Amino acid sequence: MRVKRIVANVVSPKPAEAARFYQDILGLDLLMDMGWIATYGSEEEMQVQISFISEGGSGAPAPDLSIEVDDLDAVLRRVKKAKIPVEYGPCDEPWGVRRFFVRDPFGKLVNILVHA
Repeated sequence: MRVKRIVANVVSPKPAEAARFYQDILGLDLLMDMGWIATYGSEEEMQVQISFISEGGSGAPAPDLSIEVDDLDAVLRRVKKAKIPVEYGPCDEPWGVRRFFVRDPFGKLVNILVHA
């Protein structure tokens, strides 16, 4: 038996509000919209991972989600254009990632990162 996929579910009274952040800022595609659930994703092949953390590293708060991107600076420009406050970073971490934290429309702290 193998785990094929792990899906993060973020509770929200208005799932459609995710589009502004997850589609417009991060460029994810809307894969499914049934009114009560809106699923965003991409055709990118991903590893199955789940992390258990006691803090966010480097003294940062623990993020709710971590999203790896291929161009951190492009996402940061979109975040700034959308006037979304950056809560941590951007910074280069000693474990080989460059990252920053923002909050999504539902208040979840999102770690946006790229591997160096």
